[in-house]
Amino acid sequence: VQLVESGGGLVPPGGSLRLSCAASGFAFSNYAMSWYRQVPGQEREWVAGISASGSTTYADSVKGRFTISRDNAKNTLLLQMNSLKSEDTAQYYCVKGRWRLATNTLAAYDYWGQGTQVTVSS
Repeated sequence: VQLVESGGGLVPPGGSLRLSCAASGFAFSNYAMSWYRQVPGQEREWVAGISASGSTTYADSVKGRFTISRDNAKNTLLLQMNSLKSEDTAQYYCVKGRWRLATNTLAAYDYWGQGTQVTVSS
């Protein structure tokens, strides 16, 4: 299993970024996928998840601003982030679920990418 994130960077408050995760080594369409984020010294925070069926769930902190999606034909997970705030600054990780249903439980995920840094600052 390999998960490779891209698309992070520096953006001013109110700006947008789109993160991508290229997945390989497993039957992508059969598994839930999620995005987590982590700030140094803090616990990892679940951001959003998408089930194998395509249904989505979001953390309250990003609901209405972030959109998770998947392209099963390209084995790609996406995260569109709009109206970014300074508190969104973190390392963002693409994670593979153990099952078809996406949840916000850390134990439900078994593989992680290397992460991509998102910095929201003026």
